[in-house]
Amino acid sequence: MVPIDNPVGLKFDPVGPMLDFGPMKRVAFSSPLHDALFVGPSPITGRGLFAGCAIPKRAKIGEFEGELIPIAEARRRATKLRIVAIVELDRKAIDARGMRTGFRFINHSCAPNTFMRRTKDRAEFYALRDIAKGEELTVDYRPSHHEGRLRCRCGAPACHGWI
Repeated sequence: MVPIDNPVGLKFDPVGPMLDFGPMKRVAFSSPLHDALFVGPSPITGRGLFAGCAIPKRAKIGEFEGELIPIAEARRRATKLRIVAIVELDRKAIDARGMRTGFRFINHSCAPNTFMRRTKDRAEFYALRDIAKGEELTVDYRPSHHEGRLRCRCGAPACHGWI
């Protein structure tokens, strides 16, 4: 793979080819803040989602994007995946598998800089505080399907130790 320069000058490999899962109903979102986000190596784990510009406190950053599926199907899929990128809503779920960018790459932190607001149709991300250009975006995954069984790697001073 050929490294790509991102807006803050970090080098990273592209996520790879888009996976073909056939026709899907997808949730998509665009805004200047969202469109400036980029994926890169994370000090927390694997790849992370980073701010491509300064983000003010309380700003809507974007939405979780992916295939809309029934919750039963989301739970079935999650049992077969090593890395889960699924958000459950009220009566359906959004599966971000196959998405090359976006909030599927947001990592957990016990001291997050964003929060997720779930509605019946979407999962929206907002800034809890001012976020600097180049800073990794994080969210508190709890409660989650991990149910306290996954060791946390966030490194926050008040880390809970488990997700």
